[in-house]
Amino acid sequence: MTPDQDLRAAAVHYLRQWEARDYATMRSLCTETAVVWHNDGSGDQPIDENMELLKQLAADVGTLRYDIVRQFQHGDEVLQQQVLHLTMTDGSRSDVHAAMYFRFDGGLIDRIEEYFNVVPLDASLPSPSPSPSSPSSGSPEQR
Repeated sequence: MTPDQDLRAAAVHYLRQWEARDYATMRSLCTETAVVWHNDGSGDQPIDENMELLKQLAADVGTLRYDIVRQFQHGDEVLQQQVLHLTMTDGSRSDVHAAMYFRFDGGLIDRIEEYFNVVPLDASLPSPSPSPSSPSSGSPEQR
């Protein structure tokens, strides 16, 4: 395995540990000063705070699984597109579409940036509007 493959594999390994809820291994893959940034406007978060947040989030999650769509690497940086499939303890499901950036220092994750969008899968779709030819729709003057 080449050094480039090692870093790409390390990024995936980090995510697989969250699937397994192995927070100790996740933490061991990061530097002491690692930070996490999300596109929620809250700024950088120390890795240990992020681990606590992940533990809290996982309490309501029945299963979670990552699909890595693609990865790119340049030096000590890995960028990947992924979909996180979540099934909550109440049975609801959603997909989190994300781009995730990892910066490594000495083979350990030093910075994570995640740009994400949550897509609920069980949400009710709005009823279609009646078509203009539908008897209940009436003419524009009648509406």
